[in-house]
Amino acid sequence: MCEIFISAQPDSYASRTRSVRLHGVVTSIRLENLYWDVLEEIGLRDGMGVVQLIEKLYDELVEARGEVGNFSSFLRVSALRYMALQAHQRIPMDNAIPIGSLDARAVLHALPSHWALPARGSGSSAPGAVVPLRRRG
Repeated sequence: MCEIFISAQPDSYASRTRSVRLHGVVTSIRLENLYWDVLEEIGLRDGMGVVQLIEKLYDELVEARGEVGNFSSFLRVSALRYMALQAHQRIPMDNAIPIGSLDARAVLHALPSHWALPARGSGSSAPGAVVPLRRRG
């Protein structure tokens, strides 16, 4: 079992820090190279560079939650979610299909309860209940 994981190229788990300007404020984000690669793939699907994607994710996170918290961890989870949703055939493997073109409700429908927030106004954390993603114009 371990060979599957230990055969990863050491460069993929080496960390890299990037300086990113979010609305005029420069901040540093430190992630492992594999996360940067996945974020780049996500951004390219919608015609964005990784910095543009990060800014969009930041803005939508602030809009949805009012605060950011540990943004580097959020980016790691976003990359893992993307790959998990692909593995579960919720997001197409075809990188020519933009993420923004997908029906978020369909992608998120009936996910395991530990993958998503309870639906707004439900007052419960019923399995599969999710907060729909809002698409911004």
